[in-house]
Amino acid sequence: MTAIKVVAFGGGHGLAASLRALRRCAPDLELDITAVVTVGDDGGSSGRLRAERGALPPGDLRQALVALADEEPATRRSAELFQHRFAHGNGARPPGADPLAGHAVGNLVLLGLMEQLGDPVAALDHAGAMLGAVGRVLPMSCQQVEIEARVRGADPTRPDELRTVRGQHSVAVTQGRVESVRLTPAGPRACVEAVAAVCEADWLIFGPGSWYTSVIPHLLVPELAAAIVASPARRLVTLNLAAEQETLGLSVADHLAALRWYLPELRVDLVLADGKAVGDPEPVHRAAESLGARLVVAPVAVEDGSPRHDPAALGAALVPVLGANR
Repeated sequence: MTAIKVVAFGGGHGLAASLRALRRCAPDLELDITAVVTVGDDGGSSGRLRAERGALPPGDLRQALVALADEEPATRRSAELFQHRFAHGNGARPPGADPLAGHAVGNLVLLGLMEQLGDPVAALDHAGAMLGAVGRVLPMSCQQVEIEARVRGADPTRPDELRTVRGQHSVAVTQGRVESVRLTPAGPRACVEAVAAVCEADWLIFGPGSWYTSVIPHLLVPELAAAIVASPARRLVTLNLAAEQETLGLSVADHLAALRWYLPELRVDLVLADGKAVGDPEPVHRAAESLGARLVVAPVAVEDGSPRHDPAALGAALVPVLGANR
């Protein structure tokens, strides 16, 4: 039987959780997985490498690769190495002067491959082979982009003032209410391979993840947005378990409305949500219907009550969804 081609959009921990869940769908389903990753990160190790070397920020790309890494002992050790983050050394350097401190090994490996091969896609494919990745990781764009937001009340002393907040990290931790987001430069070129994957997909999956800085940015890349709209694939939105700092004040239904605001032509087939996170399902049901979607409620959170998706539970919920109408 032909593998089901799945393209998952996002970044950071949310996309990693989705990819781990998709891996859990085997052996019930044979999936051909492609992760399309945001490239707006400007914080931490990624931000430093971006600023100092002019590279695509590697952190979210690294996390996606590790989530897809083979679990055999040899490759598992490589995946653990990719995630290893250098602490401050014990030498005589003053605090803040250690050039390795804070960097993840995988970020440096990806940077080295990008510089050596001169092509982010080739670098990611090579790293994927090193990790035995059971899927492909691609950037949404091969050029650097910055996320900007118009935020009301970014300055707590001026709660009604609307101001521009620049940078993914600053947007993610803003104390105000995000009114809108955009990319600079506007209309970046999409990764060619990502567009091709979308055109050939059976399923497109959005979320979970930081809505304004990991999910919606894909809809702001014109070629990628056009491919999403034109793709014959079915579309699934996995909702978050709780609002994040950047989406405080948004209801669960508002998260769905935001997708349509940024891509009015977007049609969705299914919305997957955890029952406890949804609360009253009626507003979410109506918001899903406005996108053309059916709401599916399933227990997909970890059992300790924290707002994290359980890859095994999420994978179990995805199997009947992705395998329907084969």
